[in-house]
Amino acid sequence: MKYKRSSELFQLAKKKIPGGVNSPVRAFKSVGGTPIFIKKAKGAYLFDEDDNKFIDYISSWGPMIIGHSNNSVINAIANTAKKGTSYGIPTSLETEIAELVVSSNPSIDKIRFVNSGTEACMSAIRLARGFTNREKIIKFSGCYHGHSDSFLIDAGSGAATLNSPSSPGVTLGTVKDTLISNYNDIESVHSHFKKYPNEIAAIIIEPVAGNMGCIPPKKGFLEGIRKVCDNYNSILIFDEVMTGFRLSFGGAQELLGVRSDIVTFGKVIGGGLPVGAFGSRNEIMNQLAPEGPIYQAGTLSGNPLAMIAGLTTLKILKNNPSIYKSLANKTITLHNEMKKCLEQKGIGYQINSLGSMISLHFSEHEIIDFKSACMANNKIFKKYFHGMLESGIYLPPSQFESYFLNDALSYDDIDYTVKAFKKVLNSI
Repeated sequence: MKYKRSSELFQLAKKKIPGGVNSPVRAFKSVGGTPIFIKKAKGAYLFDEDDNKFIDYISSWGPMIIGHSNNSVINAIANTAKKGTSYGIPTSLETEIAELVVSSNPSIDKIRFVNSGTEACMSAIRLARGFTNREKIIKFSGCYHGHSDSFLIDAGSGAATLNSPSSPGVTLGTVKDTLISNYNDIESVHSHFKKYPNEIAAIIIEPVAGNMGCIPPKKGFLEGIRKVCDNYNSILIFDEVMTGFRLSFGGAQELLGVRSDIVTFGKVIGGGLPVGAFGSRNEIMNQLAPEGPIYQAGTLSGNPLAMIAGLTTLKILKNNPSIYKSLANKTITLHNEMKKCLEQKGIGYQINSLGSMISLHFSEHEIIDFKSACMANNKIFKKYFHGMLESGIYLPPSQFESYFLNDALSYDDIDYTVKAFKKVLNSI
């Protein structure tokens, strides 16, 4: 494929935008080469500025669960835009989508909408600290909860892509109040509580990790975290920005049967537009301003375009629950076919998948946490990524990111993907 126009646009972007991108992973630093610039998307396909066509396995990093440019979603956005794009004043749409989200999740009574997953997680931490009157939090190495200071300590995803697990600008005071545990290692959690039994406000975790590749929790891990939070009166926060309404209509909590105290959302509830949210039971949510003393605000929160895009998407998912089974079956098919190809080739590999999330690491060892993910062979991954890209398949440009399948993806698309995968493996 030729990427002349994308290359020109990238050089132009670098003159005015740091690194030429507005989110680091897009820069292809982990895999090398020049990022492609997208002109349009439809269904399961992306089309770049050079008119190359790609099967999309990132789905805008999760939100396009029903496919790109869905007619119902696009029409709803267009009709709402004709009435005005933003008011900074309440609308009935906010209440309607709030009722739908709350009804899907038995652990929450109220929800507050924000503009991004970062905002949601940042606000959830402030709420937990304010509610418990404690300062320390526990996060897990490799879990990414946005770019708020508290979360850029031993972060995964984009930070790992840049070989920078922390970031300049994060203060020593913030570091002091953020404790790091290892994903799938309950003992690393217990050790912090033994040292700080009355100081830990909350544990925040991706119930299914998606920022060190897709890593499901081991049996008993989340249950163990729930128990330790109960024992020490700490708040359990599930970051379901990726998994909410993607793994099931009730998210990871429904699928895995473990409830959190606070849950954060994003991605799917925006239907492709920027949205985040956090919710909890009344006892906790009533501490938020204007009802309580814990301040949180956002001028464009509840924006009507984002609300209608999310509401339309969620209604489609609720009225068509078979979408989840279909997505899971397609993911299993892709998983099994990739496994066959890899075993025939004799390359060390690990494939993790759950629901419509899947990732491949080139490693002999089981991928259960950030440390094991970092041990995978990135040199092979680079060749794999570019080989698939040349075959018209767009994968996450980092081994630390999960793939996200969408409902528009067909079995013919998967069959083409597998054939390309086999060809690429033979060239490695």
